[in-house]
Amino acid sequence: MNHLIISCIGPDKSGLVDTLSKIVRENHGNWQVSSLHHLSGFFAGVIEVAVEQQYSEALTSALKTIPGLSCQIELAEPNIPTVESNLVLDITANDRAGIIQELSSVIHHNGGNLLKLVSAQDNAPHTGQAIFKAKVKIALAAHDIDPLISALEDTADDLMVDISR
Repeated sequence: MNHLIISCIGPDKSGLVDTLSKIVRENHGNWQVSSLHHLSGFFAGVIEVAVEQQYSEALTSALKTIPGLSCQIELAEPNIPTVESNLVLDITANDRAGIIQELSSVIHHNGGNLLKLVSAQDNAPHTGQAIFKAKVKIALAAHDIDPLISALEDTADDLMVDISR
């Protein structure tokens, strides 16, 4: 079984997900995991599809013919669980340039592997000040959890981190 990672971007229009899912189904693919978004008028998505080897090329070709949608497709090994621990961080801070770099650097330098990052900008309820919110999933060895938490807490005074496992 092949696992294809499909990254798509193009001007958003009604029916794109229907078109993608129809092509996957018609080419014997099984839609595994996805993250699909509307960003400033564009559709952007990442999808993992499992497909038998003999159908991979046809699926890849069909995806590349969708009008107005640019798809990059890579062959990947299926995700095999490891003995690492997973942490989920809910992060809130005053919005500022470079905050993603600050957080990713702390995570990287403390042994973490960033598995998922979903971020947004919002306004604080009473002040209207721009705030940064993110939900981050990290894999790391159990002995690296406490140092990572300490390092994140030392990043900035305005940074609030809720941690779950």
